[in-house]
Amino acid sequence: MDGIIWFLVVGLVAGWLAGRVIRGRGFGLIGNLIIGVIGAVIGGYFFGLIGIPAGGIIGQIVVAFVGAIVLIYLLALLRR
Repeated sequence: MDGIIWFLVVGLVAGWLAGRVIRGRGFGLIGNLIIGVIGAVIGGYFFGLIGIPAGGIIGQIVVAFVGAIVLIYLLALLRR
C-alpha cells in the first residue's frame, strides 16, 4: 500500500513540475496526477531501455518528470 501512495505522490509532483515547465501552470490536481503517473511509466520505460537506474525518491521524480514532458510533447503533436 505504501508503494502505491509513493507512486501517486511522485506522479503528482512530476505532473505538477511538467505542467509548470511546459504550460507555465499546472493541469489541476487530477490532471497533474494523470500526467505524472503516465509520465512515470513512460520515463521508466525509456530510462530502462538506455540502462540508467533511478535511485531514491529524487531519481524517481526526475524519471517521471522526463516522461511527463515527453507525454505532454506527444499530446501537443497529436492536437495539431
